[in-house]
Amino acid sequence: MEFRVLFSEDPGFVLMSAEEFLSSEPALHNLILSILHARVASGDPGRYWIAFHGEKAAGVVVQSPLDFPATLTPMESRAVLAIVDAIAEAGMSLSGVNGDAATAASFAGQWGERCKSAATPFMGMRLYELLELGEVPRTEGLLRQAGPSDRGLMIQWTRAFQNEIGESANDTELRVDRGLAAGQLWVWDQNGETTSMAVSRDPVQGVVRLSGVYTPPEKRKHGYAAACVHALSKQLRAGGYRCVLYTDLANPTSNSIYRRIGYRAVAEALRYRFE
Repeated sequence: MEFRVLFSEDPGFVLMSAEEFLSSEPALHNLILSILHARVASGDPGRYWIAFHGEKAAGVVVQSPLDFPATLTPMESRAVLAIVDAIAEAGMSLSGVNGDAATAASFAGQWGERCKSAATPFMGMRLYELLELGEVPRTEGLLRQAGPSDRGLMIQWTRAFQNEIGESANDTELRVDRGLAAGQLWVWDQNGETTSMAVSRDPVQGVVRLSGVYTPPEKRKHGYAAACVHALSKQLRAGGYRCVLYTDLANPTSNSIYRRIGYRAVAEALRYRFE
């Protein structure tokens, strides 16, 4: 049975058409799910591809914002090839791809051959899920939800975080304003001073993804980020949610911190840049 690919610019249509597939692995598919739900809410443009095997969805690729690399779910190599062919035949360009390590590698290889474009891996990532409440950080302070008075600091720190991970910072103010309005931005305060931040994305099928964990360089190595993430994770878990987060494999410190507070690796991811 051949794979066929459906293209859409409607995230709601993708959520409906691939509902069974995306719901089958809510933690592994959380990044795609949260992007789709966010685009439904915001109306921001995007391009979306669904690979079907018969009548069942077998893989999803999203590109939103339109100048960002594509993000993909795990899928088999035949589905990857079908989507690569569909994108290339439509004359669309991609600056890169990220997602499940094996799938991203397959996509990058197929794209390089199909489009005569060099594909360079530049970041290895790991998906963690909180499976138990581990060691409690011995860092004094308090978790609180960021408010309007924190806007300037949140913009400054979010821009610094985006620059550190090599992500475009063109939308920083909009991102922060949306995060504040949605109650997604959290900070760790110690003795009246804000020392670290983290973001909790909206729950999707019972899973909340933590991201944007940032401590300014002059405040690092004091356990503020670990305390912030631990307290936020504990609060979300008490609310009945599963917690996941991605880490950069090149940063052994953050990986060891998350393991100590109860996160366990569940998948590997790769990011590729296309020339």
